[in-house]
Amino acid sequence: MIRRTIKTEFIKIIGLSIIAVVLILGCSSPLKESNPYLEESQGYIDVEGGKIWYGIMGKGNKTPLLCLHGGPGSTSQYYYHLSEIAKERPVIMFDQLGSGRSDHHKDTSLLKVKNFVEQVRAIKTELKLNQFYLLGGSWGTALSLEYYNAYPDGIKAIVFNSPFFSTPIWTADADTLVAALPDSIQTIIKVAEMDNKFDTDDYAHANRIFLSKHGRRTVYKKHPYDTITSSGNSFIYNYMWGPSEFTATGTLKNYDIHETLKDILVPVLFTTGEFDEARPESVVQFSKLVPNSEFVVIEAAGHSTLNDNSPAMVLAIREFIGKIEQ
Repeated sequence: MIRRTIKTEFIKIIGLSIIAVVLILGCSSPLKESNPYLEESQGYIDVEGGKIWYGIMGKGNKTPLLCLHGGPGSTSQYYYHLSEIAKERPVIMFDQLGSGRSDHHKDTSLLKVKNFVEQVRAIKTELKLNQFYLLGGSWGTALSLEYYNAYPDGIKAIVFNSPFFSTPIWTADADTLVAALPDSIQTIIKVAEMDNKFDTDDYAHANRIFLSKHGRRTVYKKHPYDTITSSGNSFIYNYMWGPSEFTATGTLKNYDIHETLKDILVPVLFTTGEFDEARPESVVQFSKLVPNSEFVVIEAAGHSTLNDNSPAMVLAIREFIGKIEQ
């Protein structure tokens, strides 16, 4: 309970003084939080180890959406499916160093989480963003959380799509999903893991079966904007993660930052596909760690929510941002 001990007339005087100061400041200088007007464009930024490519869909000075792709070692092409949101605000995407249209490399000294975080910071600095929404998908959600933990200033809200925050939780979910596959597929996976031999046709077949159920469940939908060849980097994926979505052998094998979700102070939207390898049962538990969060399941979708059910994913993001901006 707050004790009221200040005299009424004194409160009036202080209140009027505050109003006067606010009016003066409002007339004399622009709001610090306002963003520059962004045009549809693309470019390159120097970071440690090379150059990273970025692209902006849409234009204006409404709070932009900054998107972080998965992998590690994938590309930002996935986010062309957010072109409907780009009709309302700028959507910023970029390829992390080593993949896509950014400089490719096989320098393992660069494959540290902190380096990826600094690449996000480089985008924010180059585009002079004062406020933005942060969206991450899969590995991009871990990167989003790492970035928020290091540099929270300017982040208005976060969307965690098909999130990965913990390898132990991810692999436990993968074990659950693998256990529902045909016995023959399970045997192939067990043998590969026992022998530590993952470069066989049988293992590749098992991986395809898993991904057809829990990765991308529908035919690949190429967006009209997706006109330039942009390849991922399997070396980065294997070095940091491993040979498949359900087997972690890389530098992220013991990675786990999910407990830091409880420290988030901005609104958060958690989304995941109905059949996602980021299982809804786990993602809803993540959402419970964040005081101001929402949870949405994207129906009929696997891990590739924007491919399998783009309208539902776009609607979830729009409604979430709409509530914040009301």
